[in-house]
Amino acid sequence: MAATQTLRVVETQARAYRRLWRGNVVTTFLNPILYLAAMGVGLGVLVDEGSGRSSLEGFDYLTFLAPGLLAASAMQTGTGDAAWPVMAGIKWQRHYEAILATPVAVRDLVAGHLLWVAVRLLMLTTIFGLVMVLFGAVGVSGAVRALIPGIATGMAFAAPMTAFSSWTEDHTGLTNVFRFGILPMFLFSGTFFPITQLPGWMQPIAYATPLWHGVELTRAWALGIDPTFSAVVHFGYLAVWIAVGWLLAIHFLGKRMIT
Repeated sequence: MAATQTLRVVETQARAYRRLWRGNVVTTFLNPILYLAAMGVGLGVLVDEGSGRSSLEGFDYLTFLAPGLLAASAMQTGTGDAAWPVMAGIKWQRHYEAILATPVAVRDLVAGHLLWVAVRLLMLTTIFGLVMVLFGAVGVSGAVRALIPGIATGMAFAAPMTAFSSWTEDHTGLTNVFRFGILPMFLFSGTFFPITQLPGWMQPIAYATPLWHGVELTRAWALGIDPTFSAVVHFGYLAVWIAVGWLLAIHFLGKRMIT
């Protein structure tokens, strides 16, 4: 029964998405094209002409960058889909009240929301993988292998962000997460360069971010190289973020909507 209610929530999200998918798909295609053209091809020429390959495990900059950008894009999508849509459901549009007035329980609502985010991440990573192949950054098999760690990365942000959105009272908190959390991680978690190039005091901080683990996994699986730690460690770390975020989301949403 719980699985049925969860799928009802997913169906609701999918029906709403039918009105938005055209513009969303265009943006989803356009973003990786612009990123890879500007950073991978444009900046990459300068990096490759310098000493880039020696510090990028022998890969050209486009090949090194592309899987990292896939993981970082999954982070941004997972966080974004768990931020304002959740706040809208609770406070602005208040459709969560209507959903919870049905047999759908809080745990079903959270599960359905996160399952829909996973579907969105599958769309994103598939399109991003296709763009990587078209740019010649990776082969088809590498792009396919990158999907799983990419989705796991996005979910490691979506679940905690759902919890935070269920707890915070206004949109200022959501904006601050992006300004002081997502943006620094995007820049300093190994997406654009190995974190060994960071100052010594910053490297442990980078290692602790879920994005670094996601970037390491996605890059390793896409390029067929060994990650810094075993895949079990990286996936385990991301799984902890997903599980804790999931439980906290149920707690905070239930406390806010029912009590």
